[in-house]
Amino acid sequence: MTSTTNVPYDQPRRPGKRLRLPGGGMSLSEGLGGHRNSLGVLRLILASMVIFSHAFPTGGWGEDPSKGWTNGQETIGGFAVVGFFTISGYLIAKSGASADILQFVWRRALRIFPAFWTVLLVGAVIVGPIAWHLSGRGLRDYIGVSPVAYVFSNADLTMRQWGVWDIFQNTTPYGEVVQSSVFNGSLWTLTLEWGCYMLIAALLVVGVLRHARWVVPALAAGFWLADIAYSVAPQIVTVFIPQLVDANPIKLGLAFLIGSSLAMYSKRIPLNDWIGVACGVVAAVTLVTGGWVLLGYPAFAYFILWLAARLPKRVQWIGAKNDYSYGMYVYGFLVQQFTAFLGWNALGYWPWVGLTILVTAACAWLSWHGVEKRAMALKDRGPGRGLEWLATRRTADPV
Repeated sequence: MTSTTNVPYDQPRRPGKRLRLPGGGMSLSEGLGGHRNSLGVLRLILASMVIFSHAFPTGGWGEDPSKGWTNGQETIGGFAVVGFFTISGYLIAKSGASADILQFVWRRALRIFPAFWTVLLVGAVIVGPIAWHLSGRGLRDYIGVSPVAYVFSNADLTMRQWGVWDIFQNTTPYGEVVQSSVFNGSLWTLTLEWGCYMLIAALLVVGVLRHARWVVPALAAGFWLADIAYSVAPQIVTVFIPQLVDANPIKLGLAFLIGSSLAMYSKRIPLNDWIGVACGVVAAVTLVTGGWVLLGYPAFAYFILWLAARLPKRVQWIGAKNDYSYGMYVYGFLVQQFTAFLGWNALGYWPWVGLTILVTAACAWLSWHGVEKRAMALKDRGPGRGLEWLATRRTADPV
């Protein structure tokens, strides 16, 4: 999840001629310009939804029941991850269209890797030893059960080792079900997120984002067709592309590219309340009855961006300068596993979820102020020509 998830509003608003829409209405780009939007609060809500969803399996209450409410299409957590990827697609495409390639990759790496490496270290160096010691085993023995391998084998965002030895395997509800040590089951989305970043980087290199914007919705259409093929005959798809044995790269890639497509034409797309409400209705109906990916994804993409522009101004400050959503996402599962190990889930679903959200929020606060914000302070010190230089060479925002 993503999740993922988690892009600073670091691109400046460059001077240029305003594109007038038919009827003189506001465009999507204008509605979401700068910090004048509620994307921050929406991402925090999405991150919390993931925690609510994961609480069922990690707390011992089985599968998230919301999947049954959607005819098996989606869980609350899956819905939230789709929202993350959609928002990320919009913001990343905007950022890519206004950046040098080296600068773009540098900033994206600063945003995703430092906090990710930190949460791996927290699992291996803090949570792991405490759980090991509370299980009645000596800390010296912990060094010999590969906590270092947990960090280094996962350092490139691809999760190859989910836990350390047998920690949480038979001492948490989730561990008993999967019969494995799992510290953080949410981190699998980050490699997909990074892959989407690199796709935008490739499009930036070949000039698509500035000179052939139509390629982005064409790619989205390709992913849309791939999802149809996967839904109809998954065996055939996996024969030609063995890497797609899991449908998540197709679905989340589609969500990301839909968001990116809206970014490419955001100055031409109207911010219309009737369209926003209609898209919300379509998304809700398809989520409950069927067609969520094929019809609901595009409708949901417009709806969530419309909502970010239309929510009351009094909530726009949330996440505008201090973005805790990434920390909420990457620490939620780890906090749930550890507190379930401590037996807090015996309090019941709602009290335990409330406590885990509070603890996760504290971790997210520390992550942002101790790691993420400090890393992002380096965004203008790395490679690349700099947005300020680029701004002097261009007179209009292409998106």
